[in-house]
Amino acid sequence: MKKAVVLLSGGLDSATTLAIAKSQGYTCYALSFDYGQRHSAELDAARRVAQSGGAVEHKIVRIGLGEFGGSALTDTRIAVPETPQEGIPVTYVPARNTVFLAFSLGWAEALGGTDIFIGVNAVDYSGYPDCRPEYIEAFEHLANLATKAGVEGSRFKVHAPLIALKKAEIIRIGTGLGVDYGLTVSCYSADEEGRACGTCDSCRFRKAGFLEAGVADPTRYRV
Repeated sequence: MKKAVVLLSGGLDSATTLAIAKSQGYTCYALSFDYGQRHSAELDAARRVAQSGGAVEHKIVRIGLGEFGGSALTDTRIAVPETPQEGIPVTYVPARNTVFLAFSLGWAEALGGTDIFIGVNAVDYSGYPDCRPEYIEAFEHLANLATKAGVEGSRFKVHAPLIALKKAEIIRIGTGLGVDYGLTVSCYSADEEGRACGTCDSCRFRKAGFLEAGVADPTRYRV
């Protein structure tokens, strides 16, 4: 069977991406990161999603992006915004997707696979530069230049199946594939129990998506 590394944050989008990869016949290897984020609830969610979603292996790799700060998600001195912001918000984590994709590329090559799945979205999203189609295309080009497998004729493919979809479309697709969104945590400020704040960017997009999709929202909120 085809092997694919699937980046899994524990959120709604990555859970849907895992289900899509599985539905396309891939043997899925899920990869998550303890990178110094504000809470560990998303990693607990990633474990649940990997098991529920049929990943044959799930790795959680620890990396120190929190050492650099520069983001509300890795520096508790920077507040997570509760209202929409102009421009790229402070929840952007410098180079996060580039680091994550580099690790996923390394694992894919070691496994003898050529496919990487990432749940980035450039429609209902916060405006992060590393979620855009041109970024995904650029990284795929890099992957085929920078690896032994690529130089020897293999062709790496970075799949971003959600990149042009609205949140409601993503939820409808995932629901059709049997994704249990009650297992996921999307909130930037979730508490230790995984309950969502309901006000951050991620919560707003998630709530609006369920409403538009006409699907019951299983998210647990603090209030």
